[in-house]
Amino acid sequence: GVMLPYSPLHHLLLTDIAETLVLTSANVSDEPIAYRDDDALERLRGIADLFLVHDREIATRTDDSVVRKRTMLRRSRGYVPAALSLPGTGTPRPLLACGAELKNTFCLARGTRAWVSHHIGDLENYDTLRSFTEGIEHFSRLFAVEPELVAHDLHPEYLSTKYALDIDGVELIGVQHHHAHLAACLAEHGEAGPALGAIFDGTGYGLDGTVWGGELLAGSLRAFTRVGHLLPVRLPGGDRAVREPWRMACSWLVASGIEPPPAWRPIAELVRSGLASPWTTSIGRLFDAVAALAGVRAEVNYEGQAAIELEAACDLGEPGAYPIELTGSPLVIDPRETIRAVAADVAAGESAAVIARRFHRTIAGATVDACVRLAAAHRTEVVVLSGGVFQNRLLLESVSDGLADAGLRVLVPERLPLNDGGIAYGQAVIAAATA
Repeated sequence: GVMLPYSPLHHLLLTDIAETLVLTSANVSDEPIAYRDDDALERLRGIADLFLVHDREIATRTDDSVVRKRTMLRRSRGYVPAALSLPGTGTPRPLLACGAELKNTFCLARGTRAWVSHHIGDLENYDTLRSFTEGIEHFSRLFAVEPELVAHDLHPEYLSTKYALDIDGVELIGVQHHHAHLAACLAEHGEAGPALGAIFDGTGYGLDGTVWGGELLAGSLRAFTRVGHLLPVRLPGGDRAVREPWRMACSWLVASGIEPPPAWRPIAELVRSGLASPWTTSIGRLFDAVAALAGVRAEVNYEGQAAIELEAACDLGEPGAYPIELTGSPLVIDPRETIRAVAADVAAGESAAVIARRFHRTIAGATVDACVRLAAAHRTEVVVLSGGVFQNRLLLESVSDGLADAGLRVLVPERLPLNDGGIAYGQAVIAAATA
């Protein structure tokens, strides 16, 4: 964003230094905010030309909050530590929910009050992990919560899960990732279910041990059933495919019966063999694949870059869409015809802007059709849209409008992020309801 000086300090800086300044948060991507002068001067000396310091120490690190229209992307400064409510009678015992691995927040709860932390970040970074443990200790003291129940993700390798498993003398409650998304949104809106949830993101540990991410769930705060999902494909190279979307493009080409380009053939063999290539139903990775096929982005420098640029590329005047199938029970969203049509457009020289828009219209239409069918089958009029993929405003608004036109009531997280920043609250809600 761009801002004019609004404080005396800003005016002094602009008068004495330059007519314009570029301001950035005090951290490297994926690392926690620096809040001690010595730490900032050491870690950030290669980033900033100048540092503004003060003789009043900062007590707690906290990022800026990021909100776009009615959806929150990151809940932090200005919102934390305001309490959220837990449904019904709340938690029977003091509770800690450890959250997810990426975009981590944690949540402490007592009675009907839940305190979701500021944005912590990605726990695979050591400094971020330390910030996570320090934050839990700080919030525990601040709100006088000594956890007796500890909720955690089902992924055995998440550092948040390992942290939970190392706590002695508590009752552990494992919570499925996408159920947590569903429950968080329901509870925020004062609902208990039943409801249908379209939970679309990049990754979440499934009940079958595979990577989920394109999930249609029928459920409540207490339980859920997986009633639909994206067609599973291979994730070649595991996490490396997240950083290199062309790998997912290769995987979807193989799944769709199309021979990949010669340079991609080693990865195609990896896909066919299944070696180091777990199954995934991630719609986030499908967006990556189409971004790579359309020539928008083959490798990323930050999380979600390919999908963000695919959304930005859309020609909003394009009325077309691609074929896509909905089959079976549980309902499977099968985009192999979509991929074949995208590949044909690429071969014919169609622009990335047209391909991007057609793809968005296709996924939005399939999501609406699937939700309408499943809502009728499960006798509910409430549909939750959550998960990081729905940070895509074009997709969110298209699906929301389509469901509303079909007479369904759409719930979207508003006080918590759509992404994994809302997972901890969902874990707390489920743990409180099931303990």
